[in-house]
Amino acid sequence: MTGSARALLDSIHHELAPREGENRLVPLVQEGTAPRSVLGALAAEESRIVPCDWRSFLTLSARAADRPTREFFAGLAQGEGAALEALPKLSAALGWSEQDVADYRPKAGCQAYPAYMSWLALHADPGDAAVAIVSNFAAFGAYCAEVARALRTRYGLSDSDCEFFDLFGTPVPGADEQAEAAVQAGLDAGTTTEALARQYAGLFQDYELMFWNTLPDEM
Repeated sequence: MTGSARALLDSIHHELAPREGENRLVPLVQEGTAPRSVLGALAAEESRIVPCDWRSFLTLSARAADRPTREFFAGLAQGEGAALEALPKLSAALGWSEQDVADYRPKAGCQAYPAYMSWLALHADPGDAAVAIVSNFAAFGAYCAEVARALRTRYGLSDSDCEFFDLFGTPVPGADEQAEAAVQAGLDAGTTTEALARQYAGLFQDYELMFWNTLPDEM
């Protein structure tokens, strides 16, 4: 008898739910006290992260043995393509030129997240990786939604300028069901290991917070 993907995801989501004070940057953005330079650095970091994650998702899609998991990761890759197109508008709205973004030196604490994503793409079972990535969706999506609101109300950015954060902060219809189907396929096939999936999800959450908390140190 196989386990339930929904039960596994709900359990990990509850275990890894963000706690107040863990993310040091988002509250500063909500207050409007984070300098535009730090927000521009965030966009510059993302300009390196998004292409990397795009390739990682395509790799996981290619490695997946079942259709639901292949389609899940292919869909995520498509989303990264849209995000990459939105980034130049965000950078420009924050006063960063293309040359500024190109000259920016990425921070190790921010780039640890995509490096771990790349590791998962090469070494983890795609089903286990799907659990880890889905478990991170809620936290990352909530952070992006909060930043998008604050950029409009505190920093005067337009809807077009905020498209990058809106893409990740707005739930995509059917995405949750697609993710659950991918995880269930791994459980049914016996290739998804709950212990490993939980381990990967926990590390993913740590790297997520490392990304956000590295940036305030630059203020």
